[in-house]
Amino acid sequence: MLWACLSPGAGPGCGAPSGTLDQTPTYQEMYRPQLHFTPPRNWMNDPNGLVFYDGEYHLFYQYNPFGTRWGHMSWGHAISLDLVHWEHYPVAIPEADGVMAFSGSAVVDWNNSSGFGNGERPPLVAIYTGYREAEKIQAQYLAYSNDRGRSWMTYSGNPVLDRGLADFRDPKVFWHEPTQRWIMVVALSADHKVQFYESTDLKSWTLMSEFGPAGSDQGLWECPDLFPLTVEDGSQQDRWVLQVDLGDGAVAGGSGGQYFLGYFDGRQFEAQPLGASAWAGPGLAQWVDYGQDFYAAVSWSDVPIQDGRRLWIGWMNNWQYAQEIPTDPWRSAQSLPRSLHLRNVGDGLRLAQQPVRELQSLRERFMQIEARQLSDETFTLSETGFWGRRLEILAEFEPETAREFGLRVRVGQQEGTVIGYDVTRSELFVDRTRSGRSDFHPLFARRHAGPLPLRDGRLRLQIFVDRSSVEVFGNDGLTVLTDQIFPSLGSEGLEVYAVGGSVKLHSFTAWQLRSIWR
Repeated sequence: MLWACLSPGAGPGCGAPSGTLDQTPTYQEMYRPQLHFTPPRNWMNDPNGLVFYDGEYHLFYQYNPFGTRWGHMSWGHAISLDLVHWEHYPVAIPEADGVMAFSGSAVVDWNNSSGFGNGERPPLVAIYTGYREAEKIQAQYLAYSNDRGRSWMTYSGNPVLDRGLADFRDPKVFWHEPTQRWIMVVALSADHKVQFYESTDLKSWTLMSEFGPAGSDQGLWECPDLFPLTVEDGSQQDRWVLQVDLGDGAVAGGSGGQYFLGYFDGRQFEAQPLGASAWAGPGLAQWVDYGQDFYAAVSWSDVPIQDGRRLWIGWMNNWQYAQEIPTDPWRSAQSLPRSLHLRNVGDGLRLAQQPVRELQSLRERFMQIEARQLSDETFTLSETGFWGRRLEILAEFEPETAREFGLRVRVGQQEGTVIGYDVTRSELFVDRTRSGRSDFHPLFARRHAGPLPLRDGRLRLQIFVDRSSVEVFGNDGLTVLTDQIFPSLGSEGLEVYAVGGSVKLHSFTAWQLRSIWR
């Protein structure tokens, strides 16, 4: 089998499928993200196997080497030194012998418990779902690398966990120090459950417990993740976060993520009630992102203790229209990498997400606006000489009598994306009904909103605008909305507005950002 090389000069044995040799990506295509990771060409979905080793962040991802729609699932691969700039590598785990390489995770086997190491360095081990297409069976497989992730061998004893099921996928594996065991969290998708397995060698797995159904069961459960976070209130208390994705029926429509907070003792997860939190979702769950384009989020393993962060990234698309978005010769992007935090919001705990600090390295020209009041008006910043298709914006508002206020980005003739706050409903929203091209699917041009109480009477926004997306972080990431947009290249305008009264703009700083690809 041949698969597409993802970097020039990738080495012998790396070929390109027929029909793609003339599709030389320029990374300047009309909707090509300049701040977000995309493969040079072809289809991409879930991030996989996120692992840090020897100063490098590895990003694997679901990849079709042969086209811009889902199929022939393999693991694409990229490496970064800073979570911002990425170097493309050849396919790491290709579809082979009738087995597709579905989603999964990767770890550093520091003690060589698997026996895969060669004595020179600890092996990297990937744990993924192998889909045997002829049988319609999903089981768990292993692959390993002894050269810092540059090449991978599949384990001769695969599969290592096979229950003969059609919906048994997306293993997330981590080392549990208190019990000195490997833990696997894996989805029983059609049953709306996750299962917890234990192992001492990554090869033999024993079932310990199950969780679910709970929260939303509107769609298939996929891509679970489980990790501890320390509550940022000085108490030094830890909670475990169990993130589970839904193939359909999420808060903004279509696919999305939910999470549970609770306790994990090395054998079973116990979710705790959420109280009266304004962010409460269905049942015991809360929603991860209130936009329509953040799915299959998974966190990096083996980030050094001295770094202290839990980092993750998600697929920036939605299964409702993922295969129809108007991009070529690639399809889909990953979100910006985010750091995760657990905060006490007074009536409960809430997961907060913030763009990683490394993104500040992209800042170039900037502008600041002195504090001012807007009264039922629009202030056009592009008239002051500031606009752009790649922006980071920091703004702080204090509502007075306005019923709605916010910003409009990627503004052009007859189009623009609204990032606003509904005062009456205490909701942060993104309205992309006039954001640009939307004719490819009837469910795309919509308004998405998430709850966000003001903090000390104010709203703080951090916004990243790219060629085909907006990511909005409200009040230091307590509410996040991620949405794709497809505006005209000439739509570069930027506006601040208030409707139905007055609002005080306390501060406004914006940067034009350099591309990660040059």
